[in-house]
Amino acid sequence: MLGSALKRTWRIFGPGLTTGAADDDPSGIATYSQAGAQFGYALTWTLLLTLPFMAAIQIISACIGWSAQSGLSRNIAAQLPKSVMYGLVGFLVTANTINIAADLAAMGDSLRLVLGGPAVGYAVAFGLTCLVIEVFVPYHRYAGYLKLLTMVLFAYVAAAFTVSIPWPQVLRDTVVPTVSLDKDLLLTVVAIFGTTISPYLFFWQASQEAEESWLSHKRKHGTQTLSKGAFRHISIDTWSGMLLSNIVAWFIVVTTAATLHSHGITKINTASQAAESLRPIAGEFTFALFAAGIIGTGLLAVPVLAGSAAYAVSEAFGLRGSLELPANRAIGFYGIISAATLGGALLAASNIDPIAMLFWAAVINGVVAVPIMFATVVIVSSEHGRRSYGLPAWLLVLGWIAAMLMAVTVLLFGWSIAMG
Repeated sequence: MLGSALKRTWRIFGPGLTTGAADDDPSGIATYSQAGAQFGYALTWTLLLTLPFMAAIQIISACIGWSAQSGLSRNIAAQLPKSVMYGLVGFLVTANTINIAADLAAMGDSLRLVLGGPAVGYAVAFGLTCLVIEVFVPYHRYAGYLKLLTMVLFAYVAAAFTVSIPWPQVLRDTVVPTVSLDKDLLLTVVAIFGTTISPYLFFWQASQEAEESWLSHKRKHGTQTLSKGAFRHISIDTWSGMLLSNIVAWFIVVTTAATLHSHGITKINTASQAAESLRPIAGEFTFALFAAGIIGTGLLAVPVLAGSAAYAVSEAFGLRGSLELPANRAIGFYGIISAATLGGALLAASNIDPIAMLFWAAVINGVVAVPIMFATVVIVSSEHGRRSYGLPAWLLVLGWIAAMLMAVTVLLFGWSIAMG
């Protein structure tokens, strides 16, 4: 009975949980670690603030995919000029390739901490492994394993309870934002927002929900409009994924603040420094546990990054594409996946510092997310969108606030740079 109940509960979760877990990729881990090391507990409020907005934009993206049985690119092109869609897809592919490179570089550097040897060689090997899995294994076969990989993230949660933490201060900083126009703080906020509300996740969940709709949702809830049952299913799945993502992110900030910031380490320059936040729980196995977290989340995120780029480009140019199709029936689709993954692997082989690359990948995602978020909420808020997708007004309001919040944050950072 218990086994059956757990199995039914596990099946409730789908693209939303995987998307949320992929959000805590190596770029996210590095960004949250740097935030905790540099600013202590002062930026914990960002994870509370972003939760409802990231959930809203992901639910909107998921409902678009479910209702239209197609991803964001095709839906954007249906209501906005194609030039806008091509521009957004170009931004996405560029950001994704940089993000893949950063993740692979971090995975290679993390494995080097444990085994020694060439970090670049490990990074390329990880890229090829992700590529082989995505091309030759149907998505539904490894989706369950991707969910299991999320469990490694709880090492950061456990670590927080093994060190001395001023919990009253942490809770106060979580609910009372630290307001400042300091350039470094604004840069870190942009990075946190960018790695938390990442544009590749919008495209990924929309496309995955389009495929899931054929397998389960529409067969169960109907085929014409977004039923209450389908919306509830999508919402539970997405909220679960986003909540998991932000809880883990919050604990990463708290743990690094308690273990690094409190001991005078305010700048993380290497993977070994980032790993030190786990020493209280891992001891001599610190590097191994850190490597497991980086590699596990990287194996989860890299296919999502490459897959979201492939879905977006395929729809933009009318190519047939699905992770459920064999490679010989979607050559262009898998060609895009190969190009994005191999391009990232080659960039990872450069001399760019992996930790710096991870952080700046998050910043780039924050900037790229702005036009994509506005385009997404525009198409669901139009007369055609309200009729086609039937989303509740409160969700649209949250979507608009999320887009404006991201835009204001990026503009404030740009202003701080201009002011010197």
